[in-house]
Amino acid sequence: MAAARSTTTDWLVDGKPGRVNPRDRGLAYGDGLFETMAAVAGRVRWLEHHLDRLAEGCRRLAIPLPDRNELRREIEAVCPATGRAVVKLLVTRGVSARGYAPPDDPQATRIVGTARWPAHPASYYTQGIELRTLKLRLGESPLLAGIKHLCRLEQVLARIELNDLSAQEGLLLDTSGFIVGGTASNLFAVSGTTLYTPALKRCGVSGVMRRVVLESCGQLGLSAQEADLAPEALGEADELFLTNAVFGIWPVRELDGHSRRAGEVTLRLQQLLGFNRHA
Repeated sequence: MAAARSTTTDWLVDGKPGRVNPRDRGLAYGDGLFETMAAVAGRVRWLEHHLDRLAEGCRRLAIPLPDRNELRREIEAVCPATGRAVVKLLVTRGVSARGYAPPDDPQATRIVGTARWPAHPASYYTQGIELRTLKLRLGESPLLAGIKHLCRLEQVLARIELNDLSAQEGLLLDTSGFIVGGTASNLFAVSGTTLYTPALKRCGVSGVMRRVVLESCGQLGLSAQEADLAPEALGEADELFLTNAVFGIWPVRELDGHSRRAGEVTLRLQQLLGFNRHA
């Protein structure tokens, strides 16, 4: 029997309303993964992409992967039947004794809940946002690159730095000096009919909307390349845009004080993927 859909922001822990055990390794060590998903009318957009990334993260961190159907049921249970909401899914290695060493037989913890939809101005979709390069540099750890693990202190510090700037998003580089993306977004640079995006081999998160764009660009006669991008390459690009599973696609209208424009390729991708309605 399917669980009743929630009309509140209550959280489910292992499928039931409850609280997280203080000895959970996700709390103590960031030993886990998370997904932030957009739900519209009770359904999560690109849910299978989110679950694919979660599965890859569990594989790399050697965390037991929860049953996919069970996750679908719990996500559906918290999704409001109408309107829009942000759904958060966390999977940790579970409870253990004190110390870094994981238990021999870990029992993963599943945590699912919702939050209100953010009120982004329509101008972010039509005119674009301001992007500023931050001083913080992301540490490089190829083992963790691409997955959405719970260790996000670098992003917290990046957002603190961004608070002092008149911009909607911050651009992050790694310690080698290459572009990674935004504090909570992936970056694309458009040159002619080719999309370029950071390869994310050393650090960064391989976003769900990033995957959707890479898979969809062929429908518009575009090609895509994942590559190491130096900051100066952005000045030569025809267009820049950011992607995120919740906000979708935002053009960049200004980078470090230099004006850009919301170009045709960005607008066509917005229309193809349903973000021309400021979703």
